[in-house]
Amino acid sequence: MTIAPTASAQTLPEADWLDPAELARDPYPSFARLREESPVAWSPAVKKVLISNYEGCSFGERHPEIFSSNVSGGTMVRAMGGQPMIRKDDPEHAAERAPMNRTLRPKQIMEIWAGKFESNARLYLNRMLEVGKGQADLNLDFAKPLAAKNLCDMLGMTSVEPLDLARWSRDFIAGTGNVLDRQEIWDRCEVSRMECDAALNETIARLRHTPDASITSMLLESGMDEDKVRNNVKLAISGGVNEPQHMITNLVWLLDRSPGQKAELLADPGLWKQAFTEGTRYFSPIGMITRETVADVVVSGVTVPAGTQVGMILASANRDRKQFTDPDAFDIHRGGGPNLAFGSGVHQCAGKWAAQKAVGEIAVPMLYRELPGLRQDPDRSETWDGWVFRGMTSLPVAW
Repeated sequence: MTIAPTASAQTLPEADWLDPAELARDPYPSFARLREESPVAWSPAVKKVLISNYEGCSFGERHPEIFSSNVSGGTMVRAMGGQPMIRKDDPEHAAERAPMNRTLRPKQIMEIWAGKFESNARLYLNRMLEVGKGQADLNLDFAKPLAAKNLCDMLGMTSVEPLDLARWSRDFIAGTGNVLDRQEIWDRCEVSRMECDAALNETIARLRHTPDASITSMLLESGMDEDKVRNNVKLAISGGVNEPQHMITNLVWLLDRSPGQKAELLADPGLWKQAFTEGTRYFSPIGMITRETVADVVVSGVTVPAGTQVGMILASANRDRKQFTDPDAFDIHRGGGPNLAFGSGVHQCAGKWAAQKAVGEIAVPMLYRELPGLRQDPDRSETWDGWVFRGMTSLPVAW
């Protein structure tokens, strides 16, 4: 990897075969072909240079001075109606992220939020049991409302109906991944922005009068401009429901197909942290992140010109056999180096520790502790959606 182009560097290959519809059905065969044939390639369909190998994605994350987060004309800014911190570079990014970190570090997660995560998981598990009569849709009846309620609490948006927050999250995520520029998705984003802003009017007014430990309160207390507060709360909403709900269903889906490893977890709860890490590697909650090059750069032997919009496919990097042994296998005992499930470097997902606690140490272990016979309903199939942010929209289960 080099910053300055060299005479031996290749010009950009073109992956003109890449089909977004096929990616939405199952992106992993296409990711494997990209890594094998052209790990750095221009995709006319996605309108980005795609980096699909671990080496290239890791390099991009380590060099934010070349791979800028301040992407011109990006879908995320359009979806949310403003520029959140994730679309900014340091020092501006660091200044906006610092107050959020005050309530999202592991110590604060344990002291402030773990109890709420526990009580919320119990609430929605009991509701699922009451309604389900031995079967349910794990996403609709447990994972989605639980992830939304946890985030309502963490944002201080306690008057918001969790499923409304979940809908805003879905629409913001759809807009961020709207690489095909579908107007119907932009229309949904506009409605959700208006509803979210109305809810934030109440939340901000209350928190200015009565501060608490929530993310929104921390942003306000830092003296941040209110428009920036709103942009960053919408950023938290976009990922703070979608990603943890998918982590819950993904892990259950994987364990249903790995009975030996599930038995190990039931016998030794100390393994749950490893299971969570491996589950997020296998099905990365953040499939692709977008950057823009500010100078010519060589990645995996290919010159990427300055001013190029780049998609670093983390979900593909986490299946790279040059980095992981037998990467298409789910293995809770996997060793080796770190994966890129939450990104890395200065833009690593701020919610990583909250997700690990809420999902990997509380929600999924509770499901199996209370329902050791939990399994996917053999008579009903799951449904998947997306590839930039991919997860199950439905996971029928029985117990």
